[in-house]
Amino acid sequence: MNDSLNETVSDTAAAAASDNPSDLAARIAGLFVYPVKSCAGVRMEQALLLDTGLEFDRAWMVVDGHGNFLTQRELPRMALIRPQLKTFEMILRAPGMLALHIALDQVEAPARVTIWNEAVAAFDMGPIAAQWFTDFLEIPARLVRFDPDHPRVSNLDETGGIEALNQFSDGYPLLVISEASLEQFNAKLTAQGFAAVGMERFRPNIVLGDAPGELPLSPHDEDRLDLIQITTAQGPVRLKPVKPCPRCPIPNIDPATALSSHEVGDLLQGYRQDARLGGAVTFGMNAIVLAGIDHLLRVGQRAGASYRFD
Repeated sequence: MNDSLNETVSDTAAAAASDNPSDLAARIAGLFVYPVKSCAGVRMEQALLLDTGLEFDRAWMVVDGHGNFLTQRELPRMALIRPQLKTFEMILRAPGMLALHIALDQVEAPARVTIWNEAVAAFDMGPIAAQWFTDFLEIPARLVRFDPDHPRVSNLDETGGIEALNQFSDGYPLLVISEASLEQFNAKLTAQGFAAVGMERFRPNIVLGDAPGELPLSPHDEDRLDLIQITTAQGPVRLKPVKPCPRCPIPNIDPATALSSHEVGDLLQGYRQDARLGGAVTFGMNAIVLAGIDHLLRVGQRAGASYRFD
């Protein structure tokens, strides 16, 4: 992390230290990392928090022959690509394909790729990976890895001027969703005669659940939070929710089959239009890291939060 970012985060953390995040008590109920952007996620029992979010989250990305990023929006089959993180390698599996092994500490040639019309420095992962993705997706494709020497900064207008970094995410280091939000969604979905869906549809990094002995969370409490503090063995982690997450068609895609159906999006459209984003459908909150870089997050850790009063 560069010196200016260190100073910004330190100053912000110091300013936040006087806050008492006691309006709401919760615990970490789930942690998810998505090593390859728009491919399946990995449920973690613990994950290292970096300035860019959880370690290895969106560290790799699939691009087309022109270097433009590819996602499930155009290629739902990407949902069937399942990464597994090992000590020294990532293993990718997909139906009908031999496993692809990617070393965690190796890259090949420098590359320049495009994500949301933004040119980003990366490393190409070589011809074997390119052929694997080309064969499975049935279009020319390559695998690239983010170049950490060229930081990618989140929208400063949304972060309040804080230089929050991310890798190949859509724009922010972390996505936070509560179990209560999913439970309410599934209650509405099943009332319409459809099967409940799992949290993986919404691709969060951190899932907040009820803390033992405390009042239960209300649906979409995450929308109203100004600060989240998580207690870790290394000290407090402080996260700031900064922007509701607008939802694209990806939650319509069943991650087990890659088949798309309309009921998830239709239901969101019916009750999650968000005036803060001009009526866009939102579910979950994008968050940035104020303090706690290099701390280890674990499922079960306690969290406290303060409400935002605009």
